[in-house]
Amino acid sequence: MQPDPEFLNILADAAAEQTLPRFRAGTAVSNKLEGGFDPVTEGDRAAEAAIRTLINQEFPDHGIMGEEYGNEGLDRDYVWVIDPIDGTRAFISGLPVWGTLIGLYHRGKAVLGLMDQPFTKERYIAHDGGTFYSGPDGQRQVKSRTCPSLAQATLFTTSPHLFKPDQAKRYGQVESRVNMFRYGCDCYAYSLVASGNADIVIENGLQAYDIGGLIKILEAAGAIVTTWDGGRPERGGDIIAAGDRAIHAEALALLND
Repeated sequence: MQPDPEFLNILADAAAEQTLPRFRAGTAVSNKLEGGFDPVTEGDRAAEAAIRTLINQEFPDHGIMGEEYGNEGLDRDYVWVIDPIDGTRAFISGLPVWGTLIGLYHRGKAVLGLMDQPFTKERYIAHDGGTFYSGPDGQRQVKSRTCPSLAQATLFTTSPHLFKPDQAKRYGQVESRVNMFRYGCDCYAYSLVASGNADIVIENGLQAYDIGGLIKILEAAGAIVTTWDGGRPERGGDIIAAGDRAIHAEALALLND
């Protein structure tokens, strides 16, 4: 059974109870990656544990894919995809552009999505009826904006340093053509595309939980999100999201040139 979208609010509130008190509070940071830096905090683990507990209580027949505590029941019709703190580097740096991502897949396709930024009190929830925003400036349904060419577009990527040399060259062809580009923001950037405040996000090497909660937010707002080869994004990989299909096609052609 597919849950009511209101359940996403319950999950987001439970996660915020764990993350918000630890933000800008000197929380301890561990490194998950030998030979590199992949930070995780007590907030990541506590938030995911809280989310998983509620899902298991209400929907014990659903599967779960999570960043911190692994996967269970991935062969089930419904699978939750959880990133308790997307943008942990921002979180530990005191930047309020991280977010809690929760998505629900039905037979491999995203059907619900949530991005919650509890510090700024901004929340995006998406389902078949649309993408809805609530924040300090009110509540409303949001739509991506039209943008007929890259020359008029605002582009985000987390960091150009994350691209491999060949990817950096291909990404650079897009960046050189846009009106403005900005770095950082992780999941927040995708939400800006969905809400019509930015036009395109290009990233590489994402895990399913990095994008799973954002897919429905983008698509229900009229945006398009795919892999660099034009495929479905539910499994992650190299991702491009755009508010307008025209610039998505233009950028995709450059990424595959």
